[in-house]
Amino acid sequence: MNLYHILQTIVVSAIPILIAVISHEVAHGYAAYKLGDPTAKLSGRLTFNPLPHIDPVGTILIPVALIFFGSPVLFGWAKPVPINPSYLRRKNALLIVSVAGVAMNLVLAVASALILKFVGILPLFLAAPLSSMLYYSIVINVVLMVFNLIPIPPLDGGHILEELLPIEQKITLMKIEPYGLIIIMVLLFSGALNGIISPIVYSIIQILTG
Repeated sequence: MNLYHILQTIVVSAIPILIAVISHEVAHGYAAYKLGDPTAKLSGRLTFNPLPHIDPVGTILIPVALIFFGSPVLFGWAKPVPINPSYLRRKNALLIVSVAGVAMNLVLAVASALILKFVGILPLFLAAPLSSMLYYSIVINVVLMVFNLIPIPPLDGGHILEELLPIEQKITLMKIEPYGLIIIMVLLFSGALNGIISPIVYSIIQILTG
């Protein structure tokens, strides 16, 4: 990929990436807030202003590096919203909070796919860049959804699995969490992560854009 295409990809994908990762975290925080936890709201994280959410590594460095190296899988993350489980009184509240983020990415992917079908009615100078952004939005949100469902804490899939497991297995899985990010990075840069999620991602994208 030459420099022009790299810059073009960064420009077209920047807005969809920001919307996807910020909406994901806001969904977690809002779900927790509705279930009794005001921590995210009091921390100023129930906002779509990108500044409180930007993680230098996950929001900027990782997506740019993946674009630069021509990775077929593009994703990133924002700063996790703070959640205090002691405020959550409802049964399965943590499960609901964990599911909220990936559910938001699914909603954004479906909405982007629906809008994309009608972009052709716009003038070409508007339709071309908007089509690219919407397609990137579909891809990024599907990748984030599938990626976050990997059952390794601290990913949502890991927390979902923790809530579904018996207490003994839950404790064992929780012990993995301090090493979770290292495991994920090894899977990512070894290419194993691409092999795991790409078939699922491409199948979902084909369904949404078919």
